[in-house]
Amino acid sequence: MINRVTELLHVRYPIIQAGMIWCSGWKLAHAACEEGVLGVIGAGSMYPDVLKSHITKLQSATDKSFAVNVPLLYPNIEEVMDIIIQNKVKYVITSAGNPSIWTPILQKEGIKVLHVIANAKFALKAESAGVDGIIAEGFEAGGHNGKEETTTLCLIPEIISKVQIPVIAAGGIASGKSMAAVMALGAEGVQIGSRFAACEESSAHDSFKQAIRNAKEGDTKLMLKDIVPVRLLRNKFFNDLEEAYNACKTKEEKLELLGRARAKQGMFHGDMDEGELEIGQVSSMISKRETVKDIVAEIILDYNTTVSQAAKHLL
Repeated sequence: MINRVTELLHVRYPIIQAGMIWCSGWKLAHAACEEGVLGVIGAGSMYPDVLKSHITKLQSATDKSFAVNVPLLYPNIEEVMDIIIQNKVKYVITSAGNPSIWTPILQKEGIKVLHVIANAKFALKAESAGVDGIIAEGFEAGGHNGKEETTTLCLIPEIISKVQIPVIAAGGIASGKSMAAVMALGAEGVQIGSRFAACEESSAHDSFKQAIRNAKEGDTKLMLKDIVPVRLLRNKFFNDLEEAYNACKTKEEKLELLGRARAKQGMFHGDMDEGELEIGQVSSMISKRETVKDIVAEIILDYNTTVSQAAKHLL
């Protein structure tokens, strides 16, 4: 499988393991790299010194390509980018902010930049900023999301029609069938989050992984749209938050309820009642314990089978 994404990222398969907070440490990224996909360290939940440690460990474990995901609203952004540059990371995935400032700085150091967007407006801005590729993330995704609530199958053809650079689809993708669907729409790769969040190598707490595997249809919902849109798994904190919205609480009151480190409390420390549990809608399709190797092998087999069967149906 060779296209612009595999050539850009120097990977065997056009698949990116998403850089999810509290889930994407160096062990997950390493396992992904070894299976021919782009492993990603999620810097959004790491202090600069922790990020440096994860980069160093990953570089010691593999000579394959990997990326660091950096939310551009990160408070220590200059220090984070300096660590990335000094440690000669080859790929950076930016999100949650304007890529125009950091893209030329990173590219001057020989770093390729992908940027995450959720609508056509920001896709065009990212392309104008000179990014090397776009990750178009639909409404189904976990983590930070678009306020427009555009689904992946609607978002991908919209973005493809407006930009010339490679587009990677994200949101609701956890199988070879869904990969084949977005590739048919013009995407040249996929980013997968939730399925990797629940796998053995993920740095998430085992209780959170089991909660993902136990999730049923309708157990997630996009919340906090007036603050930072995020898809959450239902639990006591979710119910408290929903009650706050139903009671028309102010933004300040909702921020007070949110407090600090809610995501760490739930996803990393395993508090399934009071923690913020960020996960994608596709969690209802994840039910078994599996390794990265299991996931990649199954996705590629499913993708090839799906493409072959679709070709027969169209003849």
